[in-house]
Amino acid sequence: MSESSVNKVIEEFSHLPVEEKEYVAEIIKNQVLEQRRDKLAERVREAKSNLQKGMTRSGTIKDLMENF
Repeated sequence: MSESSVNKVIEEFSHLPVEEKEYVAEIIKNQVLEQRRDKLAERVREAKSNLQKGMTRSGTIKDLMENF
């Protein structure tokens, strides 16, 4: 989204009554949380896949840091 689009959204938002602002803010917050959950779920699937493929290592922090 371009900066001008964001500015338009903010401008329109500023004209809403408080109750509608609260409603819109809650919807946006929920959408952001859902996207974060989706991203986390994808990362979990990736980690499980790596584990099943034997692409993971275990050890102490010291062990892991020595391999970097």
